[in-house]
Amino acid sequence: MADITLLATADWDHPLWTNKQHVACSLVALGHRVLYVESLGLRSPRQAAHAPVATQARSDWSRIRRRLCHGVQPPRQVRPGLWVWSPLVFPGALAGWRLAINRFVLRVGLFVWSRSLHLQADWLWTYNPMTLSVLDPRPWKRLIYHCVDAIQAQPGMPAREIEQLENRLCHRADIVFVTSPGLYRSLGTLNPQTYFYPNVADVNHFGHALNQALPIPDDLAAIPTPRLGFVGAISNYKLDVPMLVCLARNHPEWSLVLIGPVGEGDPSTDVTSLLQLKNVHLLGTRSYGELPDYLRGFDVGLLPLRLNAYTQSMFPMKFFEYLAAGLPVVSSAIDALQPFADVAFLCDTTATAFASAIAAALEKEGPTIQKRLAAAAANTYNKRTQAMLNDLAKLEMGKTVDPATDLTGYHSFDS
Repeated sequence: MADITLLATADWDHPLWTNKQHVACSLVALGHRVLYVESLGLRSPRQAAHAPVATQARSDWSRIRRRLCHGVQPPRQVRPGLWVWSPLVFPGALAGWRLAINRFVLRVGLFVWSRSLHLQADWLWTYNPMTLSVLDPRPWKRLIYHCVDAIQAQPGMPAREIEQLENRLCHRADIVFVTSPGLYRSLGTLNPQTYFYPNVADVNHFGHALNQALPIPDDLAAIPTPRLGFVGAISNYKLDVPMLVCLARNHPEWSLVLIGPVGEGDPSTDVTSLLQLKNVHLLGTRSYGELPDYLRGFDVGLLPLRLNAYTQSMFPMKFFEYLAAGLPVVSSAIDALQPFADVAFLCDTTATAFASAIAAALEKEGPTIQKRLAAAAANTYNKRTQAMLNDLAKLEMGKTVDPATDLTGYHSFDS
């Protein structure tokens, strides 16, 4: 089994778990050993100039303080076969002496800790589009790029530098995995070994929401039904806040419940208009372990996404998590979800369209719960990771992976 150095763009203990943590766990479950390298910081910390920015700035500096605490320690073992290392690097360093120091810290740290943990330089599995600016991949036998977002489309990112370095990384990588048709269209021309596997879910974890014998958290139980729930980053570049305000005003009989950090990645986010509405409830962040209990108390799972360059290149993490919890899903009709229109309500990003779909979902119209659960069961981390490993095994044998049969680049887990 290959040992894997995984370069993440998220810290291990971030409350919103993403592909990075889940893939690391599934790789370990499938027999690999993994050194998880926490986010190197693609942008500089934001300065607190006004209230919304201050919230994000406090979050940034809080992460830096945690990094300083972890960075003076050796990699910590978070489960058998999985270690997490927090390198002490300058966030957002693109050139000069700061970048030189980052390169030195990574090179020396990875050498020392890999030797200490007896890990081989087998695979470098990276989520960082700027990997080649900070690390020479030649010591590793394979370079794998797993692209899960158009990071350059996020606010405050050095878009031009990211795009240039990502292009170099795709050309250099042995194989590229992407999570949406939009990413496949933009990166597939750079590397013939590029394959689209959608985001999936920890079905067993979110399946706990199906146990109606378990209690609903008190803060959620106090909110009137029906409850329309959203879980994730409440950020202006992703979430259609004006549409949600209009929806809540038009339907005071519905309760809108939003769980997650405000302004994550986007300090321009302003939720004042939401907070002014009595039927809108922002509960803040909840731990990953608590989420099934909250989903149990939802009547509908919402994905009210803006249509822009970022969202048209994403596959929302919560889609299959909602389905695994048995919830009907009402979502903006982004490109990545079109193949799954038979298990969700996909609609225009207007309050009228969302209201119509929500009303249908509350009346038990649309896809049955059995169909929703079957879709979730077919899209799990272990299945997707095993499919990726099968692609890598074919590459090891000198074979190319079968080409995709359509323009989306979708590659079945059963291929």
